[in-house]
Amino acid sequence: MGSGDSGQANLTKVRTAQSYTFEGERGWRRYRIFRPGLGMYHDVKRRLPYYWSDITDAWTYRTFASTIRMYFVNLLPAVAYTLDMTRRTDEFYGINEALFSSALAAMVFSVLAAQPLTIVGVTGLISLFNYTIYDIIKQYDVTLYPQFMAWTGIWAAIFHWAVSFFNYCDYMRYVTDFSSESFGMYVGIIYMIKGVEELMNEFSVEDASAGFMSCMIAILYFGSIYGLEKLGSSTMWKPWFRGFIADYAYVFTTLFWVGFSHIPGTLKNTPVTYVLIHRAFHPTQPRNWLIDFWNLDVKWIFVALPFGFLVMLLFYYDHNVSSLTAQARQFPLKKPAGFHWDFFLLGCTAFVAGILGLPLPNGLVPQAPVHTDSLTIYETRLKTIHTTDGEESKICKPVVDATAVVEQRISHFLMGLALIGTMTGPLLTVLHTMPAAVFAGVFFVVGWGSIESNAILQKIIFLQSERRFLQPSNPLTQIPRRRILFYISLQILGVAVTVAISQTIAAIGFPVLIIALIPLRTWLMPKWFTGKELSVLDDLTANNKAVLASMGGRPDMPRGGEDADSRREEGLDREKDDEWLS
Repeated sequence: MGSGDSGQANLTKVRTAQSYTFEGERGWRRYRIFRPGLGMYHDVKRRLPYYWSDITDAWTYRTFASTIRMYFVNLLPAVAYTLDMTRRTDEFYGINEALFSSALAAMVFSVLAAQPLTIVGVTGLISLFNYTIYDIIKQYDVTLYPQFMAWTGIWAAIFHWAVSFFNYCDYMRYVTDFSSESFGMYVGIIYMIKGVEELMNEFSVEDASAGFMSCMIAILYFGSIYGLEKLGSSTMWKPWFRGFIADYAYVFTTLFWVGFSHIPGTLKNTPVTYVLIHRAFHPTQPRNWLIDFWNLDVKWIFVALPFGFLVMLLFYYDHNVSSLTAQARQFPLKKPAGFHWDFFLLGCTAFVAGILGLPLPNGLVPQAPVHTDSLTIYETRLKTIHTTDGEESKICKPVVDATAVVEQRISHFLMGLALIGTMTGPLLTVLHTMPAAVFAGVFFVVGWGSIESNAILQKIIFLQSERRFLQPSNPLTQIPRRRILFYISLQILGVAVTVAISQTIAAIGFPVLIIALIPLRTWLMPKWFTGKELSVLDDLTANNKAVLASMGGRPDMPRGGEDADSRREEGLDREKDDEWLS
């Protein structure tokens, strides 16, 4: 083949239904910053042909079950965080603001997003951000807070649009399990802390009896949902019945424990705290929905600029990781993604939410993969275990396989409509019957779900397990235990520092620490670990071609240092492990 033919081949565009890449154009991928708007253009171009199928594919039972489940999974944590924000911002943010923000994001992303599976709403991290800024502003002039937050949202929107326009979302392709697991663990711990704080508030606002009853409701609420979801993923009964239990676990449990607090007699007379509601479709405070942001002094407008930048940093990682986990390796997705376009949309919702005085909506890390999971079709098959002589054993192991995902827009859209309906007077009255203890239980459910499924915890359990009971097929058995401990120690250190900062007035700086996990993994850890160790311990959070195409394709990750096993005998390594861990 001649040089002309070779050059032509290197520039040949490879187009499929799921990806759009250029062979041999690594420089183009790396420097897409010099081709502004290209990422958003290709995101829309790839996804637009699937728009009609995003509607027609939705007419299945899974869409209905997912809508009900995600309504509760989105609503309950949003209300729970709003209870916290209401107390800490002198009731500037209330239930109506949280519902309006979640509904706005749901409607925009279900209709216009390139990846409508990503659940967007009010997160605990923006709650933390909002009341931390309130603590700072009230040291100067608390009346500036509404306009200041409006300008924070405006600046955040501008930075979102700049990041999207210059294709900076490309760098999210470097996100691996190292950083996404650390972030997931951080979010889970924050949820658990908030649950405890909610219960502590019951003891301080009311009396000890209210506190103890709230603890009982919260713990039993958590145990009920946890038990039902475990039954749903077990092999008990028929598949349709255990699936029904898992789909409506939140519905059954919430109805029961809310009703429990209203049982006549001692239970109903216990002075627990209930959700505080306000006039339907009106702000919590006596104001118009539109904030008079134009009345803020110029100096404060520019003071809000770095806060808007920090919000963008938080959302850059939080929203994109939410989208990545909604499209993670375990889900057999077929349709393309669109990170640049979706981040541009997030900037639009940040702008609107800011000038309306709403908490800025964002991708929900625990809830986004739950949405995809609720739309995934699973099949349980029996795997026959063979004996060493080749004969089939009578013992069969159930194996659950994800065979397909109902990729559509309708579940997210219907959930948004349901949130708008919740802002009506009758449903707000229903919300008022819910004790705050239920929302503490919600914190525990979502937080523990993020922790229990986290690979950091799984690796810790592996290190504590007796060696003779470990399965030889487990990839972790291929590398020294002390190397595994070193790896998770780096993750735990990052989580601990971020959690610690989040409990101080410096909490607005935590997005910087979260973002720093990406270059740490990309540039430093390959100097500390061998290529074999990193291949076992870590992987791209999303490696689907349809997902990575939006970010310029698979990244060129450093492979790591010289393999330790090529320089030392395996047996010597294991002896050192046992001696070191003993």
